[in-house]
Amino acid sequence: MKKILKIILIIICLVSIFMFSSDTGSSSSRKSDGLIIRVIETVKGRRLNSSLRKKYIDTYVVFVRKSAHFTIYFLLGVFVLSLLKEYKILSFKLVFISTFLVFLYACSDEIHQLFVVGRSGEVFDVLLDSFGGFCGSCFYYFIRRK
Repeated sequence: MKKILKIILIIICLVSIFMFSSDTGSSSSRKSDGLIIRVIETVKGRRLNSSLRKKYIDTYVVFVRKSAHFTIYFLLGVFVLSLLKEYKILSFKLVFISTFLVFLYACSDEIHQLFVVGRSGEVFDVLLDSFGGFCGSCFYYFIRRK
C-alpha cells in the first residue's frame, strides 16, 4: 500500500510539471505575475497601481519562476528516493539514482517546452531542476538516517 501511495505522489508531481510546462508563454507569465501581485497586495493590504505592479513583477519574476522549478523538483526527488527506499536499500548511492531519474525527467520537460508556443528549453532549468531533485533526495536521505 505504501508503494502505491508513493507511486501516486510521483505521478501527481510528474503530471503537475507536465501541465505547467504545457502552458503557453503568455499563460505561464500570467500565472507567475498573478502570484506575485496577489502576495504583494496581501502583504501590503491594498491594491497596487499598474506602475507598482510592473515594478514588483520585474523585481520578483525570475525568483518566483526559478523557485517554482527548484521546489517541484525538490518534491520529486523526495518522492523518488522514498519509493526507492521501499526496496530495503538506503544507501547514498540511491541519492544519485534518484537524482539521475529526476535529471532525465527535467531533460524531457525542457524538450517538451520546445514544442509549446512562447516557451523554450533551457539548459539552466535542467541544472536547476536536477539540483532541486538532488537536494530533495539528500533531504530525505538524511532525515531517514537519523
